[in-house]
Amino acid sequence: MKIKDNAHLTYCTNIHSGESWKEVFASLQKYTLPVKAKISPSAPFGIGLRLSNESALTLQEEGTMAAFKQWLQENDLYVFTMNGFPYGNFHGKAVKAQVHAPDWLSRERVDYTILLFNLLAELLPEGVTGGISTSPLSYKYWHEGEAESEAAKRKSCAQLMEVVVHLVQLQRISGKQMHLDIEPEPDGLLENSADYIDFYESYLLKEGLAILMEKLNCTALAAENYIREHLQLCYDVCHFSVEFESAEAVIRGMEEKGLKIGKMQISAALKCSVFSRDSRAEMVRQLAQFNEPVYLHQAVLKKQTGELLKFQDLKPGIEAMKNGDFAELRTHFHVPIFLSYYQGLSSTQDDILEAMNLWTEKPFTGHLEVETYTWDVLPAQLMMDLKQAIQRELSWVLALIESKAEKAKGNLIKAVTDEAGRSY
Repeated sequence: MKIKDNAHLTYCTNIHSGESWKEVFASLQKYTLPVKAKISPSAPFGIGLRLSNESALTLQEEGTMAAFKQWLQENDLYVFTMNGFPYGNFHGKAVKAQVHAPDWLSRERVDYTILLFNLLAELLPEGVTGGISTSPLSYKYWHEGEAESEAAKRKSCAQLMEVVVHLVQLQRISGKQMHLDIEPEPDGLLENSADYIDFYESYLLKEGLAILMEKLNCTALAAENYIREHLQLCYDVCHFSVEFESAEAVIRGMEEKGLKIGKMQISAALKCSVFSRDSRAEMVRQLAQFNEPVYLHQAVLKKQTGELLKFQDLKPGIEAMKNGDFAELRTHFHVPIFLSYYQGLSSTQDDILEAMNLWTEKPFTGHLEVETYTWDVLPAQLMMDLKQAIQRELSWVLALIESKAEKAKGNLIKAVTDEAGRSY
C-alpha cells in the first residue's frame, strides 16, 4: 500500500508454501485478499510477490498473465516488488545453503532474474518504481580462499551487467523504472555493508563499468549512472543485526557512498544476552527449540571482549556458548517483528525501531516489506493464525509510522505556535 509520497509497504509472499503458479495464486486468494480487507480496505494494496522459477515460467504464458492482471485489477491489488532470492523450493523440506543455488556464477540465475523483470514490467503500475531482491552473489563456503572468492565476484559482476543492460533496454521500451536489490546475509559472499560497498566500488564501478560501456556504447558517466540506478541494496534488517551492524551504520554508510537502498525488508533476528553460569543452561534449552532442519540459522557469538565468533548454523553456535565467557548470541532466525521478548529470549527489534525512525525522518527507500518467512517452523508457543500474524505485523509497522508522523506534526505545530508567539 502507498504510505508516503512514492513509498509502499507490503509483506513478502515467500512466507506461503508452494512452488507452482497454481499454489502461489491460491495462497494470494487465501491470505492476501483478507489481509488487504483488514489493512487497506479502501485503497490499493501492493503485493511483495515471491515466484519460484517454476511459477515464473507459468505466469509468463499469455493467458495466465492476462488472467492475473485482471484479478489484480478486480481486487484493487498491484505488484511493485518481488523476491528473487530463492530460485526453487523454499518450504517443507531442507533448504539450508541451497537457498543460494543457483548462484550468480550460473546462467540459470541470470535467466531467472531477467524473467522476473519481464513479468514485473508487465505488472508494475504506471508511475511506480519496481524492484527485485536477489542473493548475495553466492554462498561463501562454496569458494575456498581469497582467489576463488575474487573470481566468483568477478564472474558475478559480469553476469549482473547482463541484467543492467536488460533493465536499461526495458526502461527505454516500456518506460518502467526498475532495480535489482542485492541482499547481503551472514555467510553469503557478501555478508554486510562493508562487503557490499567493497563489491560495488571494486567490481561494479570498475570492471562492470567497462563491460557496460562496451555493451551499451555509452560514456563512463552514463554507465556509472545506469549501475547506480539499476543495482541497489536490499537492506534486510535481520541479516545486518546478526552481523552486529546497527541500522544507523548501514544507512549512513550507504548515504556517504552515494549508494541507494532499493528495499528494506523489515525483519527481526533471535537473540539472547548475558550468559551467567546460572542462566546458561536455560538459555541453551530455550534456543534449542529454534534449531530446526529447514533453513540456515547462522549464529554469531559476541564475547565479553567484543570479539565475534561466527557459526554456519544455530546448533554449533549453541554448543559453543555452553563453554566460554559470552555476552550475546544472535542467530538468523526471523521472529515476529512485534515481539521484543519471550521466555528469556529476545529479538533485534531495536534495530527495526532505529531503522524506521531514520526512515520517517528521511525516507531512504520507497519499498518496505515485512519478511517473517518462518511461521511454520516457529516453536509452538509463537505460532498463530497466519492471516492474523500478517495483519499484526503490518499494523505494527503502520502504527510506528503513524506515531512518528504525529510526533513530527506536533513538533511542527509547537514550532509554529512558538514562532507566532514571538512575533507578537
